[in-house]
Amino acid sequence: MERLTDAQQELYDWLVEYIQENQHSPSIRQMMRAMGLKSPAPIQSRLEHLRNKKYIDWKEGRARTIRLLHSVHNGVPIRGEIAAGGLIEPCIDEEERLNLSGVELRPQDYALRVTGDSMIEAMINDGDIVIMRPVPDPTAIKNGTIVAARVEGEGNTLKYFYREDNQVTLKAGNPNYDPIERPADQVLVQGRLIGMWRDYMGG
Repeated sequence: MERLTDAQQELYDWLVEYIQENQHSPSIRQMMRAMGLKSPAPIQSRLEHLRNKKYIDWKEGRARTIRLLHSVHNGVPIRGEIAAGGLIEPCIDEEERLNLSGVELRPQDYALRVTGDSMIEAMINDGDIVIMRPVPDPTAIKNGTIVAARVEGEGNTLKYFYREDNQVTLKAGNPNYDPIERPADQVLVQGRLIGMWRDYMGG
């Protein structure tokens, strides 16, 4: 699907949570309040973009006709592997999906297969699948959060995140691995850990 702007994403995420909780779509006024807007025009514009980008179905002028076109209950996309060890290049392949029925997910959540043993003290083992949530504002990440991070020029890794001033340290959950220290502008946080799945029957 076509990517959303931050404003469109904010409204879409709110719509998903509202409709899942209430089992009906909200009014324009409710959306205005939720987005902190005083005019219906921006809401109608965002809804039109969401419809054009195939995220919702909506009859213009009738807010309560909004229908989500992509249910998060279909699972989350598995977007390749994440290194819990060294650094690896990501594989973006969203054809396979992990079914997590009953888990509270958002549309942009995704999954990664773990490769390596650097996070074993966090009970994350080689072959596990971690569920990640994108981070809109990296400066708001709390120290000690487990993140999927891309280190400029090297690749992706799953580590504990720490930031002090303009320096980022990515620490393993295994004393056999040295921390990765880089300037903040060389580290792109792609998501924070929200869950983990292990297939005990999968060989």
